[in-house]
Amino acid sequence: MADATRTETDSLGTIDIPADRYWGPQTERARQLFRIGDQRFPPLLIRAVGLHKLACAEANAALGELPQELAEPIRQAAQEVADGKRDADFPLPVWQTGSGTQTNMNANEVIANRANEILGQPLGSRKPVHPNDHVNRGQSSNDNFPTVMHIAAAEAVEGRLIPALGRLHAALWRRAEEWNDIIKVGRTHMMDAVPMTLGQEFGAWARQVELGQARLRDTMPRLLLLPQGGTAVGTGLNRHPDLDTVFCRIVAERTGLAFAPNPNKFEGMGAHDALVELSGQLNVIAVSLNKLGNDIRLLGSGPRSGIAELIVPADGLSSSIMPGKTNPTQAEALTMVCARVIGNNTTVTVAGAQSYLELNVFKPVIIHAVLESVSLLADAAESFAVNMVEKLAPNRERIAQNLANSLMLVTALNPHIGYDKAVRIGKKALAENLTLKEAAAQLGYVTPEDFDRWVRPEEMVVPGMTLEGGG
Repeated sequence: MADATRTETDSLGTIDIPADRYWGPQTERARQLFRIGDQRFPPLLIRAVGLHKLACAEANAALGELPQELAEPIRQAAQEVADGKRDADFPLPVWQTGSGTQTNMNANEVIANRANEILGQPLGSRKPVHPNDHVNRGQSSNDNFPTVMHIAAAEAVEGRLIPALGRLHAALWRRAEEWNDIIKVGRTHMMDAVPMTLGQEFGAWARQVELGQARLRDTMPRLLLLPQGGTAVGTGLNRHPDLDTVFCRIVAERTGLAFAPNPNKFEGMGAHDALVELSGQLNVIAVSLNKLGNDIRLLGSGPRSGIAELIVPADGLSSSIMPGKTNPTQAEALTMVCARVIGNNTTVTVAGAQSYLELNVFKPVIIHAVLESVSLLADAAESFAVNMVEKLAPNRERIAQNLANSLMLVTALNPHIGYDKAVRIGKKALAENLTLKEAAAQLGYVTPEDFDRWVRPEEMVVPGMTLEGGG
């Protein structure tokens, strides 16, 4: 029956647990105690939990701390967690004890129950595999959970976000190269400025994304240092002296990432500066992508009453009242993601500051916010690349029209007639609705022949024509 239960007993007494679930008394008590929100840790974190417990079992077995006949079913059960087969058995919310103790005990109980089941014992038997004595051997939530945080964050950054940004960078850079011959009006202060190329504009955005990838790679060495082995406060009490080294070697082999023991376990448990640093880099990336989204939204505004220099792809969606209206939906989705990431960075900053003595006690919310930011940025970057950048088209006619109407072409006259006379030409052209050539001739400052020789937009972009940073 769906409501059938089994009764388990631990040091705190007995408690009823859903019969078909693999968690135990500690998880059930926490499930009833922390009825706060509906946020749960993502599968990526649960994968890291399983990988962590697997590596601990293998390391303890290799060091003679755990009998092989117990280590093998623990390893098998932990692998199932890492493979996502036990996600439903991790019911606890993010909002729990700040050390992540409940999620660590959740893992200990699920893996112990599954290991015992593999050995032919019923759920809740707590033998021969015990959740604390065997699954949690030589460990504490205080070093386990921050280690899991680092593993999950590093895998997410290296396996998901950096490649997603690479997709966006490649799309932007292709446009930069393809459209580097399209001369357009540059804009500063949201006002007309001297000419540039459309390729240069896209090249700037591509460079921002490329630098975002570099910032993430710069952060990775700190993420790859794991505090495993610090146990309760950083001294390594109750664990084998070589557990941290063997553990990191196993995790590195499993993930392909160069994880290594944090040489100062006290720092790795008492503070989470590496994750605050990562969140700061995610914040920078969000700021960069927000500019990208807004710039394309502005250049695509129209189609008749805006700037309209880019033709935004029709995505099949439209206004509920205005027939056929095409909106920059991808830009709006991207910039909303950026707002969320910027907010998450504030959360991580505040949470990182809650490090008291030997333990930071805001661990769950830090990793929840970081992983959400990584996931959202990765999804949004890929979506924007595929559904916006790769489908954009330049409105060559509008670009040429705007360039021809730009009064800032007068800047090219500065070296020939001086700034003050150039100002007078521009003001006269604007006030009397004249072309710059007409105004210059009427003022007697520049002949039409000299104007055509000196005001050449294609030459005005040459000093910065070469695109840099796209390799």
